[in-house]
Amino acid sequence: MALLRGINVNPGTQVAMADLRALLEELGHTAVRTHLRSGNAVFTSDEEPPERIAAAIERRIADKLGLAVAVIVVTAEELRAVVEENPLKVRDPAKFAVVFLAKAPDREMLEGIDPATYAPEEMRIGRREIYMHFPDGLRRPKLPPLLEKRSNVPATTRNWNTVTRLLALAESSQASPPDQV
Repeated sequence: MALLRGINVNPGTQVAMADLRALLEELGHTAVRTHLRSGNAVFTSDEEPPERIAAAIERRIADKLGLAVAVIVVTAEELRAVVEENPLKVRDPAKFAVVFLAKAPDREMLEGIDPATYAPEEMRIGRREIYMHFPDGLRRPKLPPLLEKRSNVPATTRNWNTVTRLLALAESSQASPPDQV
């Protein structure tokens, strides 16, 4: 699946989901489905590395739509692991999020952040994702801006409801799970 960062958040980043589906089909992906208007697309693809698929999608979006959009590609298997390996309790899915990273996080940099600077928010580092809990909601979180300042890795955030719905979509539309992205 492809997770696009920052689309449809302001008038300059508008992408119709029909256009996104068509763009992915033009790249040779099949069984393309989108979820919400925030740049979530589930599809099947040849067994190319996710980084190559992401780069191809980024180039096509730039060429056809004139937008510079970071794309994170996650396989259905990887997303299943994200859900199953969640190290935090999901008390309220609307206050829980996963930051998907283009590559493994710099653990030393993240572990060097003092938890007192973002309390009562919580963070745990995964393989290629960061789990976050926002007990006070997402109105003015401390953690995302702090992470963005310290990281130079492309990333995009999805709340827990979206993560689990994308996993259900990926698993339901899957003829051959290893090829699903």
